Amino acid sequence: MQDKDDITGTDLSGLDWPDWLDRAEAAAGDDGYVQPLGETHAALFCERKPVLLVTFETFDRLEDLSDKGQPFGWTMLGALGWSHLCLLSRGDTWFRDARVYGFFDRLIDDGFFDEFEQVIFYGAGACGYAAAAFSVAAPGARVLMLRPQATLDPRVAEWDDRYLAMRRTSFTDRYGYAPDMLDAAAGAVLLYDPGVEQDAMHSALFNRASVLRFRTRHLGYMMEEVLVRMGVVPRILAQMSAGRLTRQSLAALWRKRRDERGYLFPLLRHLTGEQRDALTVRFCENVLARKRGGPRYRNALSQARARLDAPDG
Repeated sequence: MQDKDDITGTDLSGLDWPDWLDRAEAAAGDDGYVQPLGETHAALFCERKPVLLVTFETFDRLEDLSDKGQPFGWTMLGALGWSHLCLLSRGDTWFRDARVYGFFDRLIDDGFFDEFEQVIFYGAGACGYAAAAFSVAAPGARVLMLRPQATLDPRVAEWDDRYLAMRRTSFTDRYGYAPDMLDAAAGAVLLYDPGVEQDAMHSALFNRASVLRFRTRHLGYMMEEVLVRMGVVPRILAQMSAGRLTRQSLAALWRKRRDERGYLFPLLRHLTGEQRDALTVRFCENVLARKRGGPRYRNALSQARARLDAPDG
């Protein structure tokens, strides 16, 4: 049997869907399984410690988060030895599929979630919707969502015109309206960028006492990639598990953005686009003083100073 510690060393990159599933199942060994759920979904389980992380992930974007094409959840499996259940989709499906519903029904009937001391659900975007929606299967679970949708039912979210192809998909049957599905959760954390109008509007639909909503400006659609690269997502999950996550601890983790180019570049574009020259000067001087910048920051600094020094500046 494969050594349990070897799973995070498995290279799954560059594989098509069937081969990826086959190699992932071999990596899971005797303490896990891979179960296809129709042609567009699959479930992958690895059993370790009695803390279970349930992640919803998209096959097409695995290599955006892992150079080995692994599920993000394996990060926590390797770092803390948590058990991991990954629900994987081919493309953005929001996991609106009867086979996925049936899979969770069987887990509930089998008392699967009761076997763990703690259950945490995680996802981003369409997968963030699913993390909230299916968390109802494990009452008392905690949930972390990055820029999730609450629903794509046009009667509720007709203002979201980004996913028109999903409008014929039902979001009103089982595991449907994500904010309602959080009622049984012990607590939830939602991160969103208020600069993305539709994401901010979805966030407002999650405005409940049990949901900690936190703004992460200038991350936009790349939120998950940037936060994972910063190491923030694993730390949030670890603090959630330990019961130590607060708005203050989130703010402390968010300070790591000061060294992350995925945050600094968009902020620079924002400042220069609005020609906020005084702020641009202060920002670029700060970045360059910390040796985090390059020609882009020096050029922006020079141009902003020139405009400020001009006679009509």
